[in-house]
Amino acid sequence: MVTELPVRIEFRLPEGWQAAPPDEVGAPGVAFVALHPASANGFTANMTIAGQVRDPELTMVDIADESVRRLEETASSVQVRKRVEVGSAQAPGITQVLDITLGAEQEIVQCQVYVSMHDVEDPERRAVLEFMLTCTEAQLDDVFEDFQEFVRTVRAAEPGQ
Repeated sequence: MVTELPVRIEFRLPEGWQAAPPDEVGAPGVAFVALHPASANGFTANMTIAGQVRDPELTMVDIADESVRRLEETASSVQVRKRVEVGSAQAPGITQVLDITLGAEQEIVQCQVYVSMHDVEDPERRAVLEFMLTCTEAQLDDVFEDFQEFVRTVRAAEPGQ
C-alpha cells in the first residue's frame, strides 16, 4: 500500500541514494524511501518521507512527542538526544535526534524533521511532513550531511506538476 503525501512536493535525492518501494523494504505508511547501499553493513541507512493533514492547533512539540511515543511501542528504549524548534509562527517546524534500541543488540539513531506546510491549492489545509534519517551511530557521520542536503531541496510542487 503506497501512502500519498497530503501536499505535493519536489526534492532532489543526494548522490549515492536509491529510491525503493516502501512496501518492499518494510516501510508501510510512508510515501517515499531512499536507501544508502554503500552503508549496508548489518543495517542500511535510509531516509523516508511521510505526512498527514494535522489540526492547526497541534504544536510541533506535540507532534514530536507523538513520534517518540509511537517508537516506544515497538522499541526497547527511545531517548531524545536533541530537539530544536525551527521555522516561524506561519511555518513552524521541529527537529529531533533520537537514540533507539531495538531488541538486545541493535542501536540506531533517527534524525527527524517535521515541517508544517500549507497546500498551495487549499491554504486552509495544514499538512505536516515528516522527513527521517535512520542509521547506526557509526553511519551517522557519513550520511547526516546527505540528509541535511536532501531536506534543503524540498519544495512545494506547483499546481499541475
